[in-house]
Amino acid sequence: QVQLVESGGGLVQPGGSLRLSCAASGRILNFVAMAWHRRAPAKERELVATISGGGITSYADSVKGRFTISRPNANYAVYLQMNSLKPEGTAVYYCPLITFGGNYWGQGTQVTVSS
Repeated sequence: QVQLVESGGGLVQPGGSLRLSCAASGRILNFVAMAWHRRAPAKERELVATISGGGITSYADSVKGRFTISRPNANYAVYLQMNSLKPEGTAVYYCPLITFGGNYWGQGTQVTVSS
């Protein structure tokens, strides 16, 4: 069974920064990529950023230049550095692990951007 645990969320003022972390464990086969999604209150889930097994990254237009996705040396872990946060960044952030056999999701971590 694959498990993912997200951490690093919290309350931050507009313009502030947070770094989210995510680690996956378990028997992982046919790995493709890891990503960060977010779901804001009363909104659809949104893809924020993706990083492939080869390190290729992509970002939603709304976060380009402010967010950075990266993978540490440890396998199946991912970070999301979020700078210049805006109130519309308030959401639960999830980091799915993507494989050819399906996607695995954690419980998410809450980020609240408010003064």
